[in-house]
Amino acid sequence: MASQNDESAAQTLPDRTQNPAEDKGEVSKNAAKKAAKAAKLAAGKAEKANKGIGKTEAKQSSSKSSKKKIDGAAQIGIDVAKEDDFPTWYQQVLTKGEMLDYYDVSGCFILKPSSYFVWETIQNWFNDKIKKMGVRNCSFPLFVSEDVLQREKDHIEGFAAEVAWVTHAGSTPLERKIAIRPTSETVMYPYYSKWIRSHRDLPLRLNQWNSVVRWEFKHPQPFLRTREFLWQEGHTAHLTEEGAAEEVLQILDHYRHVYEDLLAVPVVPGKKTEKEKFAGGYYTTTVEGYIPATGRGIQGGTSHCLGQNFSKMFNITVEDPNAKDDEPKTPLYVWQNSWGLSTRTIGVMVMIHSDNRGLVLPPRVAEVQTVIVPVGITKNTTDEERANLYKEIDGLVSKLTAIGIRAESDLREGYSPGWKFNDHELRGVPLRLEFGPGESKGGFVTAARRDVPGKDSKTQITLDTLTTAVPEILDSIHNDLFKRADEQFRAHRKQITNWEEFTPLLNEKNVLLIPHCLTEECEDQIKDLSARKAEEDLDVPQDARAPSMGAKSLCIPFEQPEGIEHGVTKCLNPHCTKLAEKWCMFGRSY
Repeated sequence: MASQNDESAAQTLPDRTQNPAEDKGEVSKNAAKKAAKAAKLAAGKAEKANKGIGKTEAKQSSSKSSKKKIDGAAQIGIDVAKEDDFPTWYQQVLTKGEMLDYYDVSGCFILKPSSYFVWETIQNWFNDKIKKMGVRNCSFPLFVSEDVLQREKDHIEGFAAEVAWVTHAGSTPLERKIAIRPTSETVMYPYYSKWIRSHRDLPLRLNQWNSVVRWEFKHPQPFLRTREFLWQEGHTAHLTEEGAAEEVLQILDHYRHVYEDLLAVPVVPGKKTEKEKFAGGYYTTTVEGYIPATGRGIQGGTSHCLGQNFSKMFNITVEDPNAKDDEPKTPLYVWQNSWGLSTRTIGVMVMIHSDNRGLVLPPRVAEVQTVIVPVGITKNTTDEERANLYKEIDGLVSKLTAIGIRAESDLREGYSPGWKFNDHELRGVPLRLEFGPGESKGGFVTAARRDVPGKDSKTQITLDTLTTAVPEILDSIHNDLFKRADEQFRAHRKQITNWEEFTPLLNEKNVLLIPHCLTEECEDQIKDLSARKAEEDLDVPQDARAPSMGAKSLCIPFEQPEGIEHGVTKCLNPHCTKLAEKWCMFGRSY
């Protein structure tokens, strides 16, 4: 529990509420120049990599960023406001926050240690859950032959435009081109047919942590739409539809908890419409998120029941265990599932929580949860006093790491406390502890929460309560981040029964629950009716999946409101004559 200390100790502290970019001293100015130079190099690299994004988008981004600089922002920090130029802000938060770097192949990105730590945390949590379900990890090759890939017609049509092909070995053309997997159904299932010989081999539950390649698109966005991305893909086989259906929902619930319990991101679980389900699947369930800054929905993770489609294609059968001895053993096609969660999770988290000072990381996935910064050191501080202060700080770090807090100290020379504050805010460290001679004398630390702006973020923690107060504050940060995001999502989830409200509410950054007939033709009509073309792109062919397009169905939420009277309530689309089947959530989407 945080506590207030005696006034005399607090009064000895220097005023650290002023702009920490000011009065840094000559050494810090030199450090800032070095950092600014590094930031400029990173920006140049990003600009070069972005040449593959498209001329219009690049022009739009640069023109906006030149006009929408944040007043007083240092070059090493975020100099574009989230609310003014979201794409440039997002790029800066990721690169200046040390999450990601651009690669020289357009649409491919380098995950730096802090972002990969988020992914590792998700991996560890999810591995623990699925292993308790009997899922085992494995690894299949990333190459797939053209013949195998094309065995499932509907499936490959869903990915055809995105498949990358290997056509040469050196300068020699291959006799038959080889695909790089966009997903692994057709890679794995020939071997399921080989391995599954009896109902006793079921369920077969395998998972891969790998990367896949999906090549064809115009507007790459880090973590959201990339040509190569990391994910997990689970592939399971079951004797019955009921067994498969139970697992589909169990996995989807794990995905929901990844977002809510690790990333502090609210999601809506539901089922995809026939139009939006996985190509070649039976049905698809999903968790759908929401990006408040853009008003877009975003698919967070999907769990598919594939039915018997692939087992029939790849001849994955077992004998009926319930057949009587005197009856012929009729082969049964197994029921299959596939489910996947990708590094898109990281992009969703960054977009929702981060602000104009940089990253805001939920504590449970932050590589550094708490940083201790020495303060109050002046030119009059002796070497012995400095060494003693650093020794005390090392002791505080040891106390926190002993209880499982990922804590470290920032004892870098040549940087002022204010510069360090900015740096750790930019990188999204959830909790900063300041410790100087005044704190040492008073027996406390000054704590500053990353998720709370200004003086309101500050409190004092007595040293004897440090190991209980810090975990409590970190939990509060997670809960408050989730609460804020959940309130925003709920406030922008509108339930309507009047078509005239649809597009105006959509343009106000809402997602919409509407009574819908669930037919593909109707979905296409709604998308066309609600399309809004960005003015800057009038002379550019539309990308069918670009965010500026019309609304599409996000999901049929499992939690259905009342209000649809079956056989009476009509579909909201004014051009549709069918009756409504369910409340369906529509929105512009990434």
